[in-house]
Amino acid sequence: MIFVMSNNNSELVQRLIEEGYLKTERIIGAFLNVDRKDFVPEEYKSESYGDYPLPIGWGQTISQPATVAFMLELLQPQAGDKVMDAGSGSGWQTVILTSIVGEKGSVYAVERIPELYEFGQKNLQKYKFQNISFSCGDATKGLVEQAPFDKIIAAASGSEIPPAWLEQLKISGRIVAPIGSSIWLYIKKSETEFEKLEYPGFAFVPLVKK
Repeated sequence: MIFVMSNNNSELVQRLIEEGYLKTERIIGAFLNVDRKDFVPEEYKSESYGDYPLPIGWGQTISQPATVAFMLELLQPQAGDKVMDAGSGSGWQTVILTSIVGEKGSVYAVERIPELYEFGQKNLQKYKFQNISFSCGDATKGLVEQAPFDKIIAAASGSEIPPAWLEQLKISGRIVAPIGSSIWLYIKKSETEFEKLEYPGFAFVPLVKK
């Protein structure tokens, strides 16, 4: 794979549009509003607009922009949605989601690693969104007190979709998450039935469990 470096956030977003990763107007607007540079560690600031993952410490990364765009297009978050962001890391995807769901929506971000929770918190403070709830804990258990969710997304790979996420998703809701080297889309048809679509060919850091 050839990694490409853009000069600024607008150029990065334009490239993602041209390459077919970004398609939906509301998602494109959020990518333009939320600058990836604000979520990259200081030593990697010069590489903020590269279309590749960057280390954020503790074995985790800020995901490749094309992958984030692809997953959000599958998730199709809407204005007013309640979303759980599992393994929020740097907070970049969290803030993009918050921009998409708007003032009537809410995003519940969960990060297992305390140091990354602190890093993400600092990054979130660069934006003035009020509809984010950020917690430190095991995202595989979901957030039963805030359930049900319209959408659930994860940026780290597990061996399965956690059962708690399946239970805490609304009917017609969507989960987008990696399993192994594939991205999976689950659409909840009933309390016991899910439509499942696989998109192979990706690489992710492992989901950290408690």
